[in-house]
Amino acid sequence: MEWLNYHHLFYFWTVARAGTIAKAGEELRLAQPTISNQLKTLESSLGVKLLERQGRRLVLTDAGRVVLRYADDIFRTGHELQRAVKGLPTGQRLRLVAGVVDVIPKRMAALLLQPAVDAQPDLTLVCREGPLPQLLAALALHELDVVLADVPASEDVKVKAFNHRLGDCGTSFLGAACHLPLRKGFPRSLQGAPVLLPSPGTALRRSLEAWFTVSDIRPELAGEFDDSALMKVFGARGLGVFPAPRVLEDEIRAQYGVHVIGRADDLRESFYAITVERRLRHPAVVALAEAARDAVFGPAAA
Repeated sequence: MEWLNYHHLFYFWTVARAGTIAKAGEELRLAQPTISNQLKTLESSLGVKLLERQGRRLVLTDAGRVVLRYADDIFRTGHELQRAVKGLPTGQRLRLVAGVVDVIPKRMAALLLQPAVDAQPDLTLVCREGPLPQLLAALALHELDVVLADVPASEDVKVKAFNHRLGDCGTSFLGAACHLPLRKGFPRSLQGAPVLLPSPGTALRRSLEAWFTVSDIRPELAGEFDDSALMKVFGARGLGVFPAPRVLEDEIRAQYGVHVIGRADDLRESFYAITVERRLRHPAVVALAEAARDAVFGPAAA
């Protein structure tokens, strides 16, 4: 494989911008014969003529103009790389590629990601959704900057990842007007009452079943759903009472026209930002983590 000599390309790029070898020599602090020899070597390696003389000036050939466009991109990117590793602005839009575990409610994902957008006005946000193992594999390949999950990455997953706990919240039970009588005596009122639950195997489903067992409550399973939004739709139509994160209670009430049946502050749902870094560095991820710990789940939320 032939490799491009970037020193030679840099000399060509400097000459093309300066207009003469003499001016380029002053900028590079090199003798004119040295620069001329480097240009000839580059032209020889590429097999094309890049510059031709017109009077006292050097002008670009058609091939030279093509090479110059690429050189502009290459050296601009190199400059941005140097600024990026120093934590300085690069002039490009910041990009955040976030993986969201598919069992997390869309409104919760939006609530967690919004502070990253607010903190970085030039942010380009890319969201990928899927099961946790699939997202962790993409994270390991550096295809994702962060994964938002409702469980930490376990040690048996063969991916070097670090769990950054964002916080937790209690659970609200909501339902249509026909289920308002269940408010009296909650949570004992859920005994034999129709409930809608997330699919088996999810962290929230396991927590709910454990909570029902400890509370000695046996509700009637009226439906189970992969999609939490669809569960809310059927809950609003009166099929059953459904659980939701306490921090989303007001939004869900407003959107679906449902009512709070009761709150279980001892039934906690946790959320995590998973990265390949022990310490968060991406500015957008730092912003969402700080907001989650303070405004979403922390004292400001209370």
